[in-house]
Amino acid sequence: MENFDKYLRAKQKGKWQTFTSELRRMIFIEKLNNVFGFIFFTVFSVFFALAISKFGFVFGILLTVGIIAVPTVVALVINPQFGILVYITLAYAIMFLLRLGVTFPLGTLMDGMLALFILNFFIQQKIKPQWNMVAGPVSIWILIWIIYNFVEVANPAAESRLSWVYTVRTVAVVALSYFIFQFNIRSKAFIKVLLKWWIVLSMIGALYAFKQEFIGFFPFEEDYIHSEGVPLLLFIAGHWRKFSIYSDPVTFAYNMAVAGLLCIALLTGPLKVYKKIILAIFCSIMLVAMIFSGTRGAFPLVPATLIIYAILNYSKKILLFVIIAGVFVVGLIFMPTSNQNILRFQTAFRPNEDMSYKARKINQARIKPFVWSHPIGGGLGATGEWGKKFAPNSYLANFPPDSGYVRVTVELGWIGLAIFCIMMFVILKTGINNYYRIRDPELKSYCLAGVMIIFAFNIANFPQEALVQFPSNVYFYLSIALMNVTYRIDQEQNLLADAKK
Repeated sequence: MENFDKYLRAKQKGKWQTFTSELRRMIFIEKLNNVFGFIFFTVFSVFFALAISKFGFVFGILLTVGIIAVPTVVALVINPQFGILVYITLAYAIMFLLRLGVTFPLGTLMDGMLALFILNFFIQQKIKPQWNMVAGPVSIWILIWIIYNFVEVANPAAESRLSWVYTVRTVAVVALSYFIFQFNIRSKAFIKVLLKWWIVLSMIGALYAFKQEFIGFFPFEEDYIHSEGVPLLLFIAGHWRKFSIYSDPVTFAYNMAVAGLLCIALLTGPLKVYKKIILAIFCSIMLVAMIFSGTRGAFPLVPATLIIYAILNYSKKILLFVIIAGVFVVGLIFMPTSNQNILRFQTAFRPNEDMSYKARKINQARIKPFVWSHPIGGGLGATGEWGKKFAPNSYLANFPPDSGYVRVTVELGWIGLAIFCIMMFVILKTGINNYYRIRDPELKSYCLAGVMIIFAFNIANFPQEALVQFPSNVYFYLSIALMNVTYRIDQEQNLLADAKK
């Protein structure tokens, strides 16, 4: 009797395996291009029509959204590489969609996607533990940074907890994306896809800025630039600063600068000549578009980063390139012109003559006593937009930090600043070490791109807040992950090559 039961169970198991195999073939291999697909779509169409006639048009819209949303959510969990591309695209387009008038909570959507990535991460660790893929000194310091920001919710000096809630998302929660990138980027092919997509998105932003500069703004953009307070920031010396599809001119300029640096770094890789020419053209377009922003803090980024580029990638050709670029920049700084874009570019290299720079120095000197007396700061989100909204009468609400480093110091204290600076030092040190260890020339160029972008973002974070706005914060952690992922892939390639010998 027992043997007969085993026989029945085995037979049932065999039938189930046959059924699932057939279902997989009809759906994934034949793509429902069969009798089953015809029956399925016919039944679904009839159901959809009856549902709309019974419950109305709104129900039909909700059902359609559900049909799209459910497979998308499943795809994000099952295929994190696809999810990463969607996440980066949404980070890039989020501010443009909001300016268009989209009322959907896109920021919450970004948080939800990140939560799905983290869920997938822990599922994968449960199935096959690979904690070593996210281990290392960079991961440790990013975790310390995240934890410190979350602990700030209990800061006794904080005037509002709501300002912490709104700020921690773009400062600490988004830092979790580093672990997602680090874990899920596993091949050279996927790195290529990511970097190509980054360049494509940046070119869209650059060309859109050309449209704003030479053709003008769309009506919805006119409404934005003439809204309360905005003209004071965007209309300077009779000329409108351009922001493309980004949130503001600063974010636009910084993203054009780092995308240009990405193109420069990729030029060092083993590419065909025509690809290098295309990258050089793209880089030129992005850097010209950057000038339309009128963001002086972005203008020194490329010249400054070319110095570390020349040091890390030293050769006679690179040295000649840097010298030619330096002569061009010096000529641009001192050439006489009436063009407002170039005039603003020139003032970026003469900060002591700039009244706004002098005002910032005065503000920073004024806040020093507060910093020394508050080692953990005045609370995350105490300054800027959220400080004004949730604690308008507080001491820090109307203090303009005008710098990412100053903001960290004021909100998180000198302890927070120390953690932030050590984290940056460890990131750059690790990236530079990995660059010299990598053998593969292609992976070496990708790692160099990561180092240059992180270096540029650190410089950019001094005159402005460079790491708190989409998509800069996402690209920042993607660049950090690239520096480690390229080294890991290179090691795997070396082990395979040695095993074949």
